[in-house]
Amino acid sequence: MSPPSAIYSETATVVAGSHTNGLKTKPVIQNLGPIANVPSGQCELLDEFAGKWDEFKFGPVRESQVSRAMTSRYFKDLDTYAESDIVIVGAGSCGLSAAYVLGKARPDLKIAVIEASVSPGGGAWLGGQLFSAMVLRKPANRFLDDLGVPYEQDPTNENLVVIKHAALFTSTLLSKVLAFPNIKLFNATCVEDLITRPGNPGEPSSMRIAGVVTNWTLVTMHHDDHSCMDPNTINAPLIISTTGHDGPFGAFCAKRLVSMEAIEKLGGMKGLDMNSAEEAIVKNTREVTKGLIIGGMELSEIDGWHRMGPIFSAMMLSGVKAAEEALRIIDVRKKECEA
Repeated sequence: MSPPSAIYSETATVVAGSHTNGLKTKPVIQNLGPIANVPSGQCELLDEFAGKWDEFKFGPVRESQVSRAMTSRYFKDLDTYAESDIVIVGAGSCGLSAAYVLGKARPDLKIAVIEASVSPGGGAWLGGQLFSAMVLRKPANRFLDDLGVPYEQDPTNENLVVIKHAALFTSTLLSKVLAFPNIKLFNATCVEDLITRPGNPGEPSSMRIAGVVTNWTLVTMHHDDHSCMDPNTINAPLIISTTGHDGPFGAFCAKRLVSMEAIEKLGGMKGLDMNSAEEAIVKNTREVTKGLIIGGMELSEIDGWHRMGPIFSAMMLSGVKAAEEALRIIDVRKKECEA
């Protein structure tokens, strides 16, 4: 069914050529020229292009040049980040927040971000139940201040601030992360397994994580109905996993730790309780096993914390805590190597 036509109020201004139907007035907009009502100099793009479309043309290109422009850069990135300093698994609000802090704090580190979806951001493109506004509790607004995202104080609770649209937060955070020259996002890519190194004999809990096993997401989704399609790998001494609570790709690293006997079992996420869940997630963001930090809602599956629902404060600050923990671990291990 086609969408309804726009209906104008009776107070709409009638211009030449308009008609009425006895109930509403539907003005016929006059063609006032390509840059009508735009003062000269206020929109440089219009100043450059408007009124010149008949003469407009793109420069010539050979199709293979477009293909090579994409593939050469992508394969160079695969080569560059095959050995990374940090891999972040999951580019939702927590993972991107960690990447943002790490990118600002340590431009010398190579950071690969792996995201299963084509579109990074996880559930942070909307608030709860497909509503637009994103709600969070202070002091998470300090992260917004640093990021440059505007927000308003909620009039019903001095502890709550609101971003007018979650997509404003997510798009701003994503653009800042992608602008860092030392961070590469590999989206539409799954982490299928973890690279491990042996721990002490008889102590499986001392196993060390040494990287991730990756594959195209579409390949991962079809392992059961196609012949063997082997993966790729990225080595890194430190992984930050923020894949969210249990789901098709959620809590992946947490579940894999159980099957590898690095931890005995998952605690399982409990029912919603914002007040206890948010502080628990932030405070307990940590290195769960050597070489693997887990944050965000994936942590609730390991520890059995409550669900937090449609509030994003802990997601941002868990990412900040994960970044701090990563830098601490890197510094400690650097000193160990120097010793």
